[in-house]
Amino acid sequence: MNFSIKEIFTAFMVLFAVIDIIGNVPIIIDLRKKVGHIQSEKASIIAGVIMVVFLFVGQRLLGFIGIDVNSFAVAGAFILFFIALEMILGITLYKEDEEEALNATVFPIAFPLIAGPGSLTTLLSLRAEYAWENILVAIFLNVLFIYVVLKTSSRIEKLIGANGIKIIRKVFGVILLAIAVKLFAANIKILLT
Repeated sequence: MNFSIKEIFTAFMVLFAVIDIIGNVPIIIDLRKKVGHIQSEKASIIAGVIMVVFLFVGQRLLGFIGIDVNSFAVAGAFILFFIALEMILGITLYKEDEEEALNATVFPIAFPLIAGPGSLTTLLSLRAEYAWENILVAIFLNVLFIYVVLKTSSRIEKLIGANGIKIIRKVFGVILLAIAVKLFAANIKILLT
């Protein structure tokens, strides 16, 4: 086992920024009003399972279609870059189809809100840089945090307020932008040599 507090913390922060569960509190509250009860435990567990499975199978899946991890990490850096721009500038570059879901616990909360394209791409990008054990711990910590936020979303919105959520999104957007640049620089060097 190759545990590193620094890697766990960095992987946790990257996933936390990409998942943006605090920034998604208004969406969660809106869904709760539309569909009623949201099963916080179920949503957290399903999202965690999706992320863990992708962490271990994603690389083989890429190998099967002939893409190496470094190329995927560079593509992931672009996605992180655009997610960061959305967070910082308050714009939407990509919009999901707005389909009414009967059960908001699995869709759209567990997937794609929590374990969506951004977080899955990020996992493989992190896999190119960090030990899987550290990423696994980071996923577990994020799932715990997601569970707490889902359980207390109404109280969080009242406590932080709309402006507080906007500030948090912008701060994590800047952090994510810096991580995207670092990820791109580290992996493009490997691809060009």
